[in-house]
Amino acid sequence: MPETTTEPVSETAPERIAVAFARVLRGAGLEVPVGATLTFTRALGCVGLASRSGVYWTGRATMLNRPEDIAVFDRAFAVFWDRREAGADEIELPPEEVVVALDVPGADDPVGPDDEVGVDAPVVTLRWSPTEILRHRDFALYTPDEFVEARRLMSDLRLVGAARPSRRRKRSQARRGAPDLRRTVRRSMRAGGEPVERAFLTTGERTRRLVLLLDVSGSMEPYARAFVRFLHAAVVSRSRVEAFALGTRLTRVTRDLASRDPDAAVHAAARRVTDWSGGTRLGEGVRRFNDEWGIRGLARGAVVVIFSDGWDRGEPEVLAEQMARLQRVAYRIVWVNPLKASPGYAPLARGMAAALPYVDEFVEGHSLAALEQLARVISE
Repeated sequence: MPETTTEPVSETAPERIAVAFARVLRGAGLEVPVGATLTFTRALGCVGLASRSGVYWTGRATMLNRPEDIAVFDRAFAVFWDRREAGADEIELPPEEVVVALDVPGADDPVGPDDEVGVDAPVVTLRWSPTEILRHRDFALYTPDEFVEARRLMSDLRLVGAARPSRRRKRSQARRGAPDLRRTVRRSMRAGGEPVERAFLTTGERTRRLVLLLDVSGSMEPYARAFVRFLHAAVVSRSRVEAFALGTRLTRVTRDLASRDPDAAVHAAARRVTDWSGGTRLGEGVRRFNDEWGIRGLARGAVVVIFSDGWDRGEPEVLAEQMARLQRVAYRIVWVNPLKASPGYAPLARGMAAALPYVDEFVEGHSLAALEQLARVISE
């Protein structure tokens, strides 16, 4: 733990310090949510930057959740703040570098990474950032560390649903439309009761309901854990979102995903879905959704998004019949298939072939970039 001193540190905006230090902690392997960074920023504004000890305890109180992370936090704090006190102008971390020493022509043994390299030996310095790579990497190929980083990126996704005309009218600045009698009468009182200046109303807009159906069968296991994070981001960012899990049965998980804490929300949804990584009966699941939720009003005029690879243990005729029922009441049906990005893919699975004629948009869902594209499709 750093010593209690009152040595001044260089004057820098608390916002930049908090963001840069959060990047250091994340690079050291700690999970630092955006909310903790904002709390640290506000705390720095109250405590000030004059005392190294004060800044240390402020960061430890606001950015740590587990006692076992204290040692990592201490090392990261020492590296970051010692570098600042040494007079470094830039707060942001330098890009990570990899130095590759190529084989020297004519040498008996190849040059290793720990060997001395001569002046004439070719040396290549590579700079890299994992963010752009993760955006296009298939979810099924993620390592545990990459998935942790992807969860942070996915938490920033926000969905803006398509708009539809509302029954409520709003004030119009144009001099046309339905007359606004109440405002017109109020204005006429200033002109002796004569309606000299008339007011008008126009049709308002309302966000369409978004319904998300996630296939949680065994064949979707490599992608379902990423999709459930997408469902959580959708539920917490909008007010008219419904989420369901499709397996051997249909499970509504909207309330379970409503928590602002992503980990707590996903764990609650996992406890609710008892058939996770089991079989799949898409036709029966869609039929139950139509009977209990969709036809009664939940899917009417809504954008329905189905996350599935199309593998179905049931009869394809049942799925085709239920998709036709769903299409008649929904505004649009979007099918997200992570296998669509595979080279040479064709929708030959019986369930996928039966459902495809009733789908308005057939999109990929294998990566972060594909989910960003899905968010744009939903907002159209």
